[in-house]
Amino acid sequence: MSELRKDPVVGRWVIISTERARRPSDFGPDPVRPHLVSCVFCAGHEDKTPPEILAGRPPGSPPNSPGWTYRVVPNKFPALRIEGELEPSGEGPYDRMSGIGAHEVVIESPDHAASLATMPTDAVAEVLLAFRERVLDLKKDGRFQSILVFKNHGEAAGASLEHPHSQLIALPIIPIMITEELAGSAKLWDIKERCVWCDVVREERRGRRRLIIDRDGFVAIAPFAPRFPFETWILPTRHRSAFEDSGLDELRALASVLGDFLRRMNRTLHDPPYNFMLHSAPVHEPALEYFHWHLEIIPKLTRVAGFEWGSGFFINPVPPEDAATALREAAG
Repeated sequence: MSELRKDPVVGRWVIISTERARRPSDFGPDPVRPHLVSCVFCAGHEDKTPPEILAGRPPGSPPNSPGWTYRVVPNKFPALRIEGELEPSGEGPYDRMSGIGAHEVVIESPDHAASLATMPTDAVAEVLLAFRERVLDLKKDGRFQSILVFKNHGEAAGASLEHPHSQLIALPIIPIMITEELAGSAKLWDIKERCVWCDVVREERRGRRRLIIDRDGFVAIAPFAPRFPFETWILPTRHRSAFEDSGLDELRALASVLGDFLRRMNRTLHDPPYNFMLHSAPVHEPALEYFHWHLEIIPKLTRVAGFEWGSGFFINPVPPEDAATALREAAG
């Protein structure tokens, strides 16, 4: 079984994924991947995935059969498994616990050639609704503290299959990146008695130099201090700390803004590989006055090298103001 281990100095947890164990010889250059003739995520191949947990289907359509608009299935090769107990233990200065969690795949469309940039707004909204429904279900499990929704689009971004899909991992701990955002937000709340994320939204809507999209209750912005070229955040303009508290109308508006942004990014950067990550409040926290859920989208345009790994500093060759200008001008 996989195991969670905590770095005793910085408090960072890692997953030692014995479920995905690899030999030293497995870490050579990846071969050129042939085009998949038979994709396990395509319609008609439902028997090649674990049984679906959730799906968009017309009334009367049987589960695990064609006719779906999206499907959510357990990851066949999970980083964490839902069965078992946490069993925290110590070994000198080291902390560990069992690799308990949930790892699911959201198959976004039955169309192998589709993408969130080309799908209709209603179809993208269905995917976002699937995210919400799975978070609401998984947060009932008292073992889980945080749920991360993420997408790897393109081989360079870590996607193992071409078919449009995203993933969701429920964790028994709060990841260090979320912990840092929570701590920084809480500290600024104590000083200023207002939400720093709401301050960011107000400033970017006022100044507009880094504003890309502003409509229907959402903004897409180039952050003031981006780590990577064309890094973009999408935030609700109304304060909300938990993504799963979003209503249906909000999710449809988010789907429209997300699709619009991805099309602009593809036109500007020629269909780059990218990652997105949904940062939301820990699942058992009440509504937080100082935190604001947001979606981070990072095109894979540069490589992280020794200076970045060694220092924690990122070198970004594209000012966010220039990136925002290019993406604003790429409107269809």
